[in-house]
Amino acid sequence: MDTVNTRFKLAEATGEAKYIADRHYEGLLEGRFFRSSCSRGVIKAVYVPELPEGYHLFGAKDVPGHNVLPIVEIDWPAFADKEVRYVGQVIFLLVGLVPDVIEQLLQQIKVEYSPLTPAYTIEQSKALIDGAIHSTDNVFDSHALTKGDIDEGFAQAVTIIEETCSTGYQEHIYLETQGVVGYPQDGKVVIEGSMQCPWYVHHCMAVVLGHDHVRAIQCPTGGGFGGKEDYPDVLAGPLAVAVEKLQQPIRIVLERSEDIAFTSKRHPVAFHYRTGIDKHGNIVAMDVTFDVNSGAYLSLSGIVLQRSITTVTNVYDIPNVRVEGHAWATNTVPTGAFRGFGSPQTCFCIETHLNHVAKQLGQDPAAFKQRHFLQSDSTTLTGAKIFGDLVLDQMMARITDLSDYYQKTRSYLAQAPNTATRKGIGMAIFQHGCGFAGDLEDTLVRAKVRLVKESDGNVYILASNTDIGQGLSLTFCKIVADSLCKPLESVHLATPDTGVVPDSGPTVASRSIVIVGYLLEKAAEKLKSCWIEGEHQELEEVYRKPDYHVWDQNTYQGNAYQVTSYGVNVVEVDVDMATGETQITGAWAVYDIGRAIDAQVFKGQIDGGLVQALGYGSCEKMELTSDGVFAQKTMADYVIPTALDVPSIESDLVDNPYPYGPNGAKGGGELTHNGGAAAFAAAVELAIGKPFSSIPVTPEKVCEALYAENKAIVKAVVIKANESGSAV
Repeated sequence: MDTVNTRFKLAEATGEAKYIADRHYEGLLEGRFFRSSCSRGVIKAVYVPELPEGYHLFGAKDVPGHNVLPIVEIDWPAFADKEVRYVGQVIFLLVGLVPDVIEQLLQQIKVEYSPLTPAYTIEQSKALIDGAIHSTDNVFDSHALTKGDIDEGFAQAVTIIEETCSTGYQEHIYLETQGVVGYPQDGKVVIEGSMQCPWYVHHCMAVVLGHDHVRAIQCPTGGGFGGKEDYPDVLAGPLAVAVEKLQQPIRIVLERSEDIAFTSKRHPVAFHYRTGIDKHGNIVAMDVTFDVNSGAYLSLSGIVLQRSITTVTNVYDIPNVRVEGHAWATNTVPTGAFRGFGSPQTCFCIETHLNHVAKQLGQDPAAFKQRHFLQSDSTTLTGAKIFGDLVLDQMMARITDLSDYYQKTRSYLAQAPNTATRKGIGMAIFQHGCGFAGDLEDTLVRAKVRLVKESDGNVYILASNTDIGQGLSLTFCKIVADSLCKPLESVHLATPDTGVVPDSGPTVASRSIVIVGYLLEKAAEKLKSCWIEGEHQELEEVYRKPDYHVWDQNTYQGNAYQVTSYGVNVVEVDVDMATGETQITGAWAVYDIGRAIDAQVFKGQIDGGLVQALGYGSCEKMELTSDGVFAQKTMADYVIPTALDVPSIESDLVDNPYPYGPNGAKGGGELTHNGGAAAFAAAVELAIGKPFSSIPVTPEKVCEALYAENKAIVKAVVIKANESGSAV
């Protein structure tokens, strides 16, 4: 049985691991996509040059099954056929031996379009120029949710504050670009690849080919962050068609610029808040509407929408809430999975809005927020009782002590206004629901794991969850070894291969530990109780939701997630008042993830997630041009934090065991991305005394804010000088 290298991933650390681009296959052909150059239009005619011997072109007419990518809804074609919806959409796959020849042939393919007016923004989508891209109104999905009595809440308000906060695109920039290879073996089409979810790829191949003689295998994967959840299907669907036809190995590996230009991104979102505060300074009502830019196809936008709606009030107990959200079709690259799945956007916007509300009321933002915290006896936004104990106050005490938050806040507010460098500090509190939304773990996934004990006493874990750098190969083995009371060296993780492992669900949604890890713990406990030395044994465990977990998908009432993890981040900055450049001088993080399986492994998640969030908040700018393509095309112009930008990060965990997690653990991989951007923006606000309602807060934005302030000062001086009769 093939196994993942569980001894601390030594192959990756030493450079011995074979990624897709490193592997050798006898008779290997290369594949390249011909992509649409039109952002919206009808395909009128196609002109294809005569292909040399050994070169083959595949398109919609070659699909033996269904020409669709089954990503939640059936709306995204494997090959564009009659219409195109964004620049870069796959129309053909060209296969041959020599990449340079393939590129020359691609340049000779011509497609004639009847163009339609594209919509790149939500406002343009709402205008419906040249008709709808999707359905009749361009709305892919929409939901609404109410808690309490919103009208009664606003009737109690003496102050109403309105604000719009927004976030933009974010690119994954995983170390290894998207890549897959397909080949025939034992009557099946096999695809190996850099992927998070082998069973997703398996299902995609089966739909496109029209049969289930398929197999998907995860290779060593150089990072994912959600980008290798849904997007590998875009490669695997066309590739499966070509492999079945030619019966030869074929590889597709995207160049970095192609990867940045055409793969899925984090959803841009805009939240509009109308918040009512009573005479005691407490929030009594909040009316929220928000819009999500889904791009050309639904992909995973409905799930992002649901998470955003059910967590829109974050960690706060607000008695009267109304929220409505829409996911809109536009003629841009489909936005898809990205670490946090809507939570980083939601967290930035609500945390920033509440900072501004507190300041307008003359209150300290941290104290104002803490006064509104959910308590263990609170009712959630979706009408559920809190399961277990909330330790938010304990987390606040810990992080303010670690960071010296309150003393620094007082000191920085008293800074002289004319200093060349000003200091700031900011805080964000946040949460993340673990597992699939609502009751989908029970009604859709029903994860299954298997343990195989060989006669020599070695135990093999069979599950489809993948190690993409987060340390899963170690933590899964530790869970099983500890439950069996056996040495770690005797437990091994099988390679995620759909021909071998059961479907334990995808490696997404902070579910691998709390859902699958718990199944492994239960399976190991059962194996321990019936262990027979010297005999081969197998044992399976299937997910069953806890009795307390109740959800109604029609009313959006109940436990929106099986369990929730929590975090607090503090970020400290120096801002150069001449250039607007910001240096992060310190970062602190405290989390409730139940009880960590391996605190050192999770420290890697803390550091990586926080740095990724700081990039999201400070420098990762991705803009659309007037042609609907990204202006940032390389790692030279899409800026991410480097090692020199990473501050000292001090972190801690609050122990709060969860009874339905392995050794009391909850999920935490996505949680660590949720708060950093909001904390960074708050720190810069305090430093320069100007508010920001969108990210990234770049040096240009800081200078714009400072320039606006300086213009006001100059205007005041001019008026005073004129009144005194002095020359200006």
